[in-house]
Amino acid sequence: MKLQLTLISTLTLSLVLPAQIPSGYYDDAAGLTGAALKTALHNIIKDHTMVTYAGLWTQFETTDKKSNSNVWDIYSDIPNGQSPYEFTFTTNQCGNYKAEADCYNREHTWPQSWFNSEVIPSCDLFHIYPTDGYVNNRRGNYPYGDVADANWTSLNGSKLGPCKDTGYSSTVFEPIDEYKGDIARSYFYMSTRYEGEDAQWMKSDAADKATLLNWQMQVLLKWCMDDPVSKK
Repeated sequence: MKLQLTLISTLTLSLVLPAQIPSGYYDDAAGLTGAALKTALHNIIKDHTMVTYAGLWTQFETTDKKSNSNVWDIYSDIPNGQSPYEFTFTTNQCGNYKAEADCYNREHTWPQSWFNSEVIPSCDLFHIYPTDGYVNNRRGNYPYGDVADANWTSLNGSKLGPCKDTGYSSTVFEPIDEYKGDIARSYFYMSTRYEGEDAQWMKSDAADKATLLNWQMQVLLKWCMDDPVSKK
């Protein structure tokens, strides 16, 4: 556990390195490990600046914009290749959908039902991505994991099917390799940010309230290492 939490803190720090870290920002976490480190990080980040749920649409135009100014949808994008389709901000905002490429909406990687649709995590940009509405719906509230034998595959290769990871065998959603680390770091953030603020959260197949279950933690740690922090 100490190793895992130390790794999480290292990954958290790496996320903010491209920007200027305020002087003394992480002082209260210096020298700590294990549960004490996680709690210190929670106290540092807990008063994050909130945006409204409607305001997420505008924020995406900064946080999830491709170099060509289109939507950076992790469920349809193919890095270093030809994506099957792309969305234009505002123009292709959902709306109704019947198939892939109809429109994009707001994907809560940590499903809203898991945190009882509480307002603050419902608007927390760090775990919410603009994604194809149809694929988002297919993912539903399933945990993330590695699929053994896909019963459905999106146009960019994201998969839905039974899990092959140790400790879990039910249905999971597997994004393509290039975005597994992004999702893993979003989950580590959520588990840390809402530690001790999860009294009304639900237990899911991936987490007990804000605490990740061991099988899910192991999957995400591997994804984190295999897909390190990118410019995005």
